[in-house]
Amino acid sequence: MSRYRPERMAEQIHKEITRLLMFSIKDPRVAPVTITGVKVSRDLGSARVYFTVSGDAAERKEAVRGLKSSAPFIRRELGQVMQVRFIPELHFQYDESIGYGQKIDALLRQVQDDLNDSSTDPSADQN
Repeated sequence: MSRYRPERMAEQIHKEITRLLMFSIKDPRVAPVTITGVKVSRDLGSARVYFTVSGDAAERKEAVRGLKSSAPFIRRELGQVMQVRFIPELHFQYDESIGYGQKIDALLRQVQDDLNDSSTDPSADQN
């Protein structure tokens, strides 16, 4: 088995799930969901689908419920579109890296603002 096959399958699953969320799934709980990545196991038996939601914790919980209830439909649609013998079992997981990156970005902006304030502050030159 090619070592690139899981990556190719993950990329195709990512595209198809994104398309399904935009055009086919009518559940309002998954409307704010953005798929950030897919990782397929080496044996192609399971796929971890990473997502993010632009809301609070309650909206995230609703999105998880919506995605779990939509998983059989998504697998069925993937089976019709993808030309593989088996479709991996889908496991949805919230992507924490987006929030972590935003927190780091905010801290860097705060440091930059503090540096700019101290360089323009006339009392800082007198010390």
